[in-house]
Amino acid sequence: MELSTSVSTASIFEIVLGAPLVVKFVMALLVFLSIWTWAIIVSKILLISRATREAAAFESSFWSGGNLDELYEKVGQNPKDPMQAVFAAGMREWRRTPAGLPSGSALSIAQRIDRAMMLTVARELGRMETQMIVLASIGTAAPFIGLFGTVWGVMNSFLGIAAAGNTTLAVVAPGIAEALLATALGLVAAIPASIAYNSFTTDLARYAGRLEDFSGEFGTILARQLEVKA
Repeated sequence: MELSTSVSTASIFEIVLGAPLVVKFVMALLVFLSIWTWAIIVSKILLISRATREAAAFESSFWSGGNLDELYEKVGQNPKDPMQAVFAAGMREWRRTPAGLPSGSALSIAQRIDRAMMLTVARELGRMETQMIVLASIGTAAPFIGLFGTVWGVMNSFLGIAAAGNTTLAVVAPGIAEALLATALGLVAAIPASIAYNSFTTDLARYAGRLEDFSGEFGTILARQLEVKA
């Protein structure tokens, strides 16, 4: 088993070394895209899991019935996750509201608070969605980049046949092997990127709904408080 593995690895290494410069460039690009894909995947998994965990902890504190001003003093100046940022945005606008409200102004102030929170939701989600377009682009482009390497390898095979004047396996095999390796590398980069993009899109949409629900519920609470002030 060890001998077979070492022979296989050596064979692939020989294919890469023997490939034309263009095919080497394609292979190197696909390896880079694959590494970049996995770096994004790992970072997004950590980001989403941390945001979900911290949102659950904050919701527990928020709905525990404690004083909202005390909670704001605790998290408002340095929100650690998007949900805390939304809460801080709402409380910041709430604190700017004068003690005695003019008649009919409660609705406009409530709309201002809702707008501040929704803008915060959009900004925080934008940060979480950073590099999602990279995953989508790699998932779409990598197979075509690999296909380019495949076409170039097959073309070299035909040129080798023409130069040698025969179609023996020794003449055809190197170019075909280069072509198949380029195809494989394109799929290695594209498949994880496509799967991760679809998975993260679903996770982020679910988290966005959670933020919007919290924003709406918190806005309702503040609107009631505004009616008391009025």
